[in-house]
Amino acid sequence: MKLLIVESPAKAKTISKYLDNAYTVKASVGHIRDLPKSNKNAIDIENGFAPSYVISPGKEKVVSDLKQLAKKADEIVLATDPDREGEAIAWHVKEAIGLKNPKRIVFHEITEQAVKEAIKHPRAIDENLRLAQEARRVLDRLFGYDLSALIWQKVRYGLSAGRVQSPALRILVEREKEIRAFVPENFWVISANFQTKNGQVLPFECREEPKTAERAEEIVTAAREAVWQIANVTETEAKRSPRAPFTTSTLQQAASSRFGYAPSVTMRLAQKLYEAGHITYMRTDSTNLSKTAVSEIILTINKEFGSNYASPRTHKTKSKNAQEAHEAIRPTHTSLKSAGGNPQEKKLYQLIWQRAIASQMADAKILRTKVSAEADDQKVPPFETNGSQVLFDGWLKADPAARGEDVELPKLTEKETLVLKEIEAVGKETEPPHRYTEAGLVKELEKRGIGRPSTYAAIIKTIQDRGYTIKENKSLVPTDTGEVVSDFLTKYFNNYISDSFTAGMENELDDIADGKREYVKTLKNFYGPFTKEIANKKKIEKITNLGPAPDNAKCPVCGGPMIIKLAKNGKFYSCAQFPNCTGALTLEGKELAGPKETGEKCPQCESPLVERDGRFGRFVACSNYPKCRYIKKDAVIEGEDRPGDTGVKCPVCQKGTMVEKRGRFGTFYGCSNYPKCKNIIKSKPTGGICPDCGSLMMQGTKTIPDRCSNKACSNHRPDKKK
Repeated sequence: MKLLIVESPAKAKTISKYLDNAYTVKASVGHIRDLPKSNKNAIDIENGFAPSYVISPGKEKVVSDLKQLAKKADEIVLATDPDREGEAIAWHVKEAIGLKNPKRIVFHEITEQAVKEAIKHPRAIDENLRLAQEARRVLDRLFGYDLSALIWQKVRYGLSAGRVQSPALRILVEREKEIRAFVPENFWVISANFQTKNGQVLPFECREEPKTAERAEEIVTAAREAVWQIANVTETEAKRSPRAPFTTSTLQQAASSRFGYAPSVTMRLAQKLYEAGHITYMRTDSTNLSKTAVSEIILTINKEFGSNYASPRTHKTKSKNAQEAHEAIRPTHTSLKSAGGNPQEKKLYQLIWQRAIASQMADAKILRTKVSAEADDQKVPPFETNGSQVLFDGWLKADPAARGEDVELPKLTEKETLVLKEIEAVGKETEPPHRYTEAGLVKELEKRGIGRPSTYAAIIKTIQDRGYTIKENKSLVPTDTGEVVSDFLTKYFNNYISDSFTAGMENELDDIADGKREYVKTLKNFYGPFTKEIANKKKIEKITNLGPAPDNAKCPVCGGPMIIKLAKNGKFYSCAQFPNCTGALTLEGKELAGPKETGEKCPQCESPLVERDGRFGRFVACSNYPKCRYIKKDAVIEGEDRPGDTGVKCPVCQKGTMVEKRGRFGTFYGCSNYPKCKNIIKSKPTGGICPDCGSLMMQGTKTIPDRCSNKACSNHRPDKKK
């Protein structure tokens, strides 16, 4: 038996079709080993930064099955992805199941030809690539754990930092501060409609943008009284060259701009297309296309659009570390215009197909026209209008969405008289820099050398999952927590989250992959100074406040001044006399109720139990938090308007009311008298009682299983036999 191991079941299924049962193809289902979650003993720093790997939770059976198959196999081939992470997975499989000399093959597309050709040219596992990935993993662990622990001590418990996530967050916070500091300037845009001698009405705009309302009114008044004519008509023929085929970064940017896909969504869809054999490997920073691919694309262009549209060309790769042996993202078979299992995959495939085809097509020829109108009154500045006309669509034929809107102007001549029909001045303000979208941040990270193609999506997902940024109208906006963390790191560890350090470290990892740099030396050069820096910063005072609150924010309890503090859900105003005074306000000025003792003792540490505010309302917990984390489950708080309380009395105990709750399977409704009463229902109760069985009636018909035949009853279950 011959055994071939890949990462994913989908990839295994595709490859199996090409090998005619010559190999048993099995999947490791991603990584099978990783560093333990606890940092204790995860990395042996004294012994050359040696990592101590463990089998990933849930992968024990996968490893066991692979071991059994390996014992029966005469030949074992590792066919994981053709990058550092894929090399690392291959090595982990080798180590975990005890392989001695497995064969390693790579291919950049999952096609029959590519897979069979790769099997003919096996090699050993590339230790340099594997070490580069291991260095990244160890480096990120050392950086994240040590720095996060300090932030817990000095800022707030539960916060974190990361080698690449923190520079990305810093970029967003810097932009947010630019926006706040921006001072807008007024200006006026003057637009007019002129009628030509043929009766057509064309829009023009004034070349001058006045800074004052007086000047704008002066121009408008003089323009109405003036006699107008065409001063100049300029026609320029221009070319629009096609863009390079997609890299990981440009694919994420284009999918975000056209479809609104988050980078993580784009990569998930691209992964499925790759594993199904529809596109080449989707983690690449090269715009190179193989000669075979170019030949196939040219044949497709000739067939679909005509030979006058074909124009073979090479595109220069911008990334200095790109591996030209790799290819850009392209369809594996350009004759296939549509592919994918769902609408999202189909849209992404079409985008990749259009970009790859267009990259080998002729330039589009555009006729650009600029018309200038002038008044007989020299005090009135010229007005202008622009138009464009596609003379030859070229590559736009394959990618029409890139065309834009054509504004074709009629034939006009100099000295031709114009009649002013309408004119108006609209006051505007200069705008601050735009916030980064996900696509914009990917572009900026690539430009600054932060991260690599395989990391962009993970970086953006991490800073959102941490609650450091939120999305507003497609833009990434730093939260209060994100800004506080970034400010702390910028103030005390700016040299470690700077562009130069982060990009320089990426270059060092590239050097390890190329065999030009040693693993231990690289980590030692980083970790020695880094630990000293951490030790020095342990002396700084804990950040208990973020500065004084505005003068108009007075403590609602004692009337004294307030300070800004950071809570789990953002900033708030706290009395400067805390803990002697517990007055607190939201930033909008709403009073926050402080902890209130219930008169009970904590069953774990005997400290007083208090009522606190949480995300879902008030709750009862130990006053000794965070040393003691006891929370009283479903405590009834007297006089408290319970969030999600329906007001419907529980029909079982007749004491509590049915309250909205959240569980692992979504929202449900349970008795507020829990745990004394454990009555629950799936949908919101209406307040009515079922005439058949006496249970609560619910909104909707999706219900929890039971026996009543009434579909709107909480006690209903459809007859499964039917």
